[in-house]
Amino acid sequence: MDIIFIRSHKARKEDIVKENWDGEKQGLICILSAMEGCQRYQPWHDKIAHKTFLKATQGKCPHYYFYFNNPEIGFGYVRVPTWCPFMLQVYLNGHNWLALELQKKGIDYSMLDNAFDNIADFKKAQKMADNLSIKKLHKKLDWLSNLYCPVHNEFDIKYHWSIMQVEYSTDIVFKDQKDLALIYDELISTAIHTVKPDNIASFLGQKLHGNYIGEVGNNYHVRIEGRRIKHVMGTVSIKMYDKYSKILRIETTVNNVSQFKHYRTVEHRDGTTSQKQASVKKNIYSLEPLLDLLGASNMRYIEFISAIEDHTGGKMQLNKITNPKVENNRNYKGINFFEKKDIKLIQILTRGEFNINGFRAKDIKKWCQSLSASQISRILKRLRVLGIIKKVGNSYKYYLTIIGKAAITTGLKLKNIVIIPSLCA
Repeated sequence: MDIIFIRSHKARKEDIVKENWDGEKQGLICILSAMEGCQRYQPWHDKIAHKTFLKATQGKCPHYYFYFNNPEIGFGYVRVPTWCPFMLQVYLNGHNWLALELQKKGIDYSMLDNAFDNIADFKKAQKMADNLSIKKLHKKLDWLSNLYCPVHNEFDIKYHWSIMQVEYSTDIVFKDQKDLALIYDELISTAIHTVKPDNIASFLGQKLHGNYIGEVGNNYHVRIEGRRIKHVMGTVSIKMYDKYSKILRIETTVNNVSQFKHYRTVEHRDGTTSQKQASVKKNIYSLEPLLDLLGASNMRYIEFISAIEDHTGGKMQLNKITNPKVENNRNYKGINFFEKKDIKLIQILTRGEFNINGFRAKDIKKWCQSLSASQISRILKRLRVLGIIKKVGNSYKYYLTIIGKAAITTGLKLKNIVIIPSLCA
């Protein structure tokens, strides 16, 4: 198999892999090579202590990326440096692993990229995901190291596997893309303006102390997969984005797991142990408590966005009466709350006697004497098409609809109570 050397740091390795993989091939997919930074050791002499030893430093060396598709753990890669101490980096995706487990159990599913948009049995799939065996994962990591970097066997040592980055996502799958699109704008805009540093800390189950000096804030970004908002606190972030406009994904990402704490056994220097709250260890066996901690962060965020008032219905009703309509190949313009003629018209419709007894064309004529009968007839037709008024049976009497009353009352309040006083100030 040829080794593909990547010269530019801007090149996306995933895109190169896709060009060399049909998505089904098992085993080794391809090998990429790149010049990247790594940890190394160099001889060092301390002139004061008169001692010579190896000193850790940073350097650059060729790295090999072994991309694979394994029947047990799915798609991933092993990053192997060519300099000692050969610190390996392994990438695995839990969604790929779960897809393989679902195949073994005969449970039908479909995916969009690395997200499930449909599973025949969601409850069973969630139970399988929660029962991920860290011991089996440990054995698989040892197997990968022996396969792609067997040189450590020459030193008769084994790798200690630690966590570099963890992502835990909670997906809410919508049957129809339109359902998510209706609420997502409201969720994004509200989260951008209302989520404060204290909220971010509470999502993550932490407290924001006065002496905290790390980064805390929000970030909004538009990507190919969808629009994303990201809340950051130090090395931890929680994101929300609409994946392909069908899946609402809440995802907590950790670059330093020790920022989280949990109740565990702590070993003291004198050899004694005690049970207490302590920082999460960086070894892979900390994935078990992290599943609960990160899952809880996602659920707290979901509770927060669930409390956001949904104004979708209001927006739809506003668009209904303000946007132009077409009926029988004839255009009817929407209501404009700032146009002089429309303001006069809606003020007439809100008169008390009309609310109780309804109104006819001749009642409108009393207040708009400059309009002809045909003009008033067209106005009433326009209001009916927009859904603002309704006709009673076979009579010539009209009433305001519920939507019409709410829209007209709100529009007048907005103008008289907010806009005009603000302009005066």
